[in-house]
Amino acid sequence: MRRTAASFAHPTAWRSLLQLATSIGPFLAGCAAMYLTYPVSSLLTLALSLPTGALLVRVFIVQHDCGHGSFFASRAANTAVGRLCSLITLTPFANWGRQHGAHHANWNNLDRQSAGSDIYSACLTVREYLALSPWRRFLYRLPRHPLIANLALPPLIFLLLYRLPFDTPRDWARERRSVYVTNAALVALFGTLALLLGWREVLLVHLPVMVVASILGVWLFSLQHRFETSRWAGGGDWSFVEAALEGSSYFRLPRPLQWLTGNIGFHHVHHLNPRVPNYRLSAAHDAVAALRPVRALDLRGGLAAPRLTLWDEQRGRLVRFADAGG
Repeated sequence: MRRTAASFAHPTAWRSLLQLATSIGPFLAGCAAMYLTYPVSSLLTLALSLPTGALLVRVFIVQHDCGHGSFFASRAANTAVGRLCSLITLTPFANWGRQHGAHHANWNNLDRQSAGSDIYSACLTVREYLALSPWRRFLYRLPRHPLIANLALPPLIFLLLYRLPFDTPRDWARERRSVYVTNAALVALFGTLALLLGWREVLLVHLPVMVVASILGVWLFSLQHRFETSRWAGGGDWSFVEAALEGSSYFRLPRPLQWLTGNIGFHHVHHLNPRVPNYRLSAAHDAVAALRPVRALDLRGGLAAPRLTLWDEQRGRLVRFADAGG
C-alpha cells in the first residue's frame, strides 16, 4: 500500500508552476476586485470576500505541500514558494511546517497525542473525559463548542496566535525566528498597502478574506481525522497504514470544490505518503483503492463531523459530548 502511494511521490515542474499560477493568480484577482468595488459598494466588497477567501484555502494547500517538500523537487524552490505563500496565508512557513510534521508522526494515536495547542486533530477518550472534574470538563468542552471551535477561534488563530511562537519549543530556533521574520514582512507588506491604498480599504479587503479562509480551512482540517467512521487506536494497536486508511478521511467533494481545496479531501493518501503532490493525490487514490477500497465521507458527513469530539473505546467510534453521559 505504501509502495503504491510512493510511486506517485514525484512532483512535475510544469504542473506545480501551473497550480501556483492558478492559485495565487485568482486570489490576487479577487483582492483586486475587492479594492476596485470598495468605492462603489462596501457590501459588494464584503460579498467578494467569500470566493476570495475560498481561493486563499487553495494557496494554503500550496504552502502545505511546500512544507512537506512535495510541491517541487528542489528544496530551495519549496522553501522560497512556501515563504511567499506565508505572506498571503499569514502562517509562518518553517514553524507551521515543523508543527505539522509532528502531527504526521502521531495522528489518531491515543498514546502519543501532541501536547501542543491543536484541538482539532486530538481528542480524549470517554473514560479520560469522565475522569475529569466538572470544572475541567467545562474547560475542555468550551473551546470545542461548534460555534467557538469553527467560527470564533479560526480567525484568532491565523490573525493573532500565529504571530507568537507560544507553543514552539525553545530549542526550535529556526522555527521561532520564522515567526518574527514573517511578522516583520507582514508589517512591511500591509503597511505599504495602507500607505498606497488607505488603511480602511486594506482592512475591509484582507480581514474578511482571512476570516472566510480560516473558517473554511479549519473546518477541512478538523474533519480530516474526526469523522463518523474514523479509527483511533492506543495500547500498541496503532498501525501506520491502518491509521492512514481508516483514521484519515477520504472527503469526496464535487470537482469544483476538489479543485478549490487542492485535493486535500484525499487525506488518507496524503498520510500514506506526504511527499505525493496534491495534484497527484486523486490518481494515487485510484491506485490505492484498487488494492483496498476506502469509505468516502460525503459533504453531509463533513458538516456533522466537527461535533465528534471523544473516542468511545467500548463502542469503537467517535462520539459527541452529549453521548458520553457526563
